[in-house]
Formats: sequence, structure tokens, C-alpha cells
Amino acid sequence: MSDIESTTEPAAAASLQHHAGLRVIAVYEIIKTACLVLVAMAAFHLDRQQNFEQLVHWLEHLSLADSNGLRWRLVGLLQDFGPSRFVAVGAVALGYAVLFGIEGVGLWLGKYWAEWFTVIATGSLIPLELYETLHRFGWLKLATLAGNAAIVVYLVRIALQTRATRRASKHHTS
Repeated sequence: MSDIESTTEPAAAASLQHHAGLRVIAVYEIIKTACLVLVAMAAFHLDRQQNFEQLVHWLEHLSLADSNGLRWRLVGLLQDFGPSRFVAVGAVALGYAVLFGIEGVGLWLGKYWAEWFTVIATGSLIPLELYETLHRFGWLKLATLAGNAAIVVYLVRIALQTRATRRASKHHTS
């Protein structure tokens, strides 16, 4: 085995491993995109007074054992919120869907810029997630915070690899 082969084999194995990691993160971003598009669609649908009133009516008559207090708080919150504010919720959800979609597609295609784009976008939300987790603890919030922190650390490690190392591993696997 030549010196070139022995130095590029570990790089090629690492590249394949990183490629799989980027694909997993890309799928996660695409799933978040789809969920946010659904939230936006629901919010835009609730913008109409008639649809909003139907939801409130449905919640008022829904029989949920041991959750009457929660149900009435939700009904009150929705009535305070009003149907017109759902446009803002839909717009924000759609904006984040676009952001996550760009991240997901870029990572799926193995684009270098997408790694940094995802690091910046995801990393910028970590302080808010940390505050929210500490302020109103929830296991889902903690899991989201830990997952996003792991994604940022992983992508920074990948993105800091030199382009030469990436090119060498790409040529070796081709």
C-alpha cells in the first residue's frame, strides 16, 4: 500500500461517516420544515373568523376527563389571542420553514455553506432555548436544547476540516 493510500483511507472513512451525519441532520431539518408548513397552514386557516369560532366551539364541547381546567384555559387563551393574530403565527412558521428547508437541502447536497448556515441559525437559537428550559423546565425542551447543541458542535467540527482534506476524501471515494 502506498503512502498516499494509507493517508487517504482514514480520510475517506471519516468523510463517509460525516456524510451520513449530515444526511441525518438534513432529514431532521426537512421534518421540521414539514411540521412548520403544517402549523402555518393551520394558522392561516384559523385566520378566518368562522374557522376560529368552530375550533373554540369544538374545544368547549370536547369531553376530556380530568382536563377541564386546561381546556378552559386553552379556550380563554384562544379567545384572547383572536383569529387575526394567527396570520403572524403562520408567517413566522413559514419563515422558519423556509430557513430549515434551506438548511436541510443544503446539508443533504453536502454543501459547505450549509454547514455554517446551520451552525449560525441553530446556534443563534440556543440561548433562547436555554433560557426557556431553565425558566419553564420540560424534558422535551431539554432534549431539543441538547440535540441542537450536539448538532452545532458536530457541524463546527465538520466545517473546520480543511477543504483539501475534503477534496482528498472525495477523490478517494469516487
